Amino acid sequence: MAITFTISAHDGQARRGELHTAHGVIRTPAFMPVGTAATVKAMTPEAVKSTGADVILGNTYHLMLRPTAELVAKMGGLHRFMHWDGPILTDSGGFQVMSLSKLRKLTEKAVTFQSHIDGSTHELSPERAMEIQYLLGSDITMALDECTPFPATEKQAEESMQLSLRWAQRSKDAFVQREGYALFGIVQGSVYPRLREESAAALRQIGFDGYAVGGLAVGEGQELMFNVLDFTMAHLPQDRPRYLMGVGKPDDIIGAVMRGIDMFDCVIPTRAGRFARGYTDEGERNLRNAKFADDARPLQEGCSCPACSHYSRAYLHHLFKADEMLGPILLTWHNVHFYQKLMQDIRAAISEGKLAGFAEEFLRRYGKHREADDAAA
Repeated sequence: MAITFTISAHDGQARRGELHTAHGVIRTPAFMPVGTAATVKAMTPEAVKSTGADVILGNTYHLMLRPTAELVAKMGGLHRFMHWDGPILTDSGGFQVMSLSKLRKLTEKAVTFQSHIDGSTHELSPERAMEIQYLLGSDITMALDECTPFPATEKQAEESMQLSLRWAQRSKDAFVQREGYALFGIVQGSVYPRLREESAAALRQIGFDGYAVGGLAVGEGQELMFNVLDFTMAHLPQDRPRYLMGVGKPDDIIGAVMRGIDMFDCVIPTRAGRFARGYTDEGERNLRNAKFADDARPLQEGCSCPACSHYSRAYLHHLFKADEMLGPILLTWHNVHFYQKLMQDIRAAISEGKLAGFAEEFLRRYGKHREADDAAA
């Protein structure tokens, strides 16, 4: 096996483990901050590392367009290029091709699309996706798939899933095996149990180092997402890491961990930080809200991040009202720190066999004060 995944504790379906890669160990359950364009927005690599993050996510679609995978390779690979010495997972670009590109044309061979940046035409095939991620030096490479849109009929979902399976085999054939580097397959099938089971079985037959659940967090809602996980997890290998792509909010993560998911990524904590929304144990806070203008308390009592250690809610409010770039920097730092602290607490609760109690208490507090998005500024 190219990577080593060890499980040290179970609590129900939840697992605590370690994933050993060429650039270090990923403690699971893990949340990966998103570094789409070779940077976690508003944070230095040192700041990201200080939050407790073991691994970050880069994006094949964005990096192939700018600055190009070939340039990154010339600069010594993505780790050196962005000054991050820990593990990096790169997604395959399939979702971004669907959601961002123009004039997308899908064939058996590849997807041809126009760049959202300058309109130039590009082709992304399973073989090219593997080549790009090899040039980047990704510790964990994702197979190229078609991200099935939601909603989709069962027939549409099946055709999309079958294409993704054929591309998964081509991805596996093109992947360059090396010690410490891994290739993950992606389970598709929309919300249909038969299709999810068939996808998982076929991917197991091909054989991957880890298995992602794709096609969720695309508008189906939390209840339906959890239902899909409930009937998908039983069909994935117990001894391989499981990755839920593009998820999510704290309550999404806790629910998915309790269903056996090991890895997560989402733009939510960094995007929220840029738009004045801070995550706390009692829900989200909109720092543009006028009620924080003279609030001398830290954003969250007891939090050790720089935003909470040194600054008040009033100061953060002022920064956003004054359009100062320090506001997004501090709040993004806090949000990423909050997410990593959540994962640390989840891992500890699994080891102690207390995850259910932790989840109940966290979710009770987290839902206590939910602020409306249109709160007065």
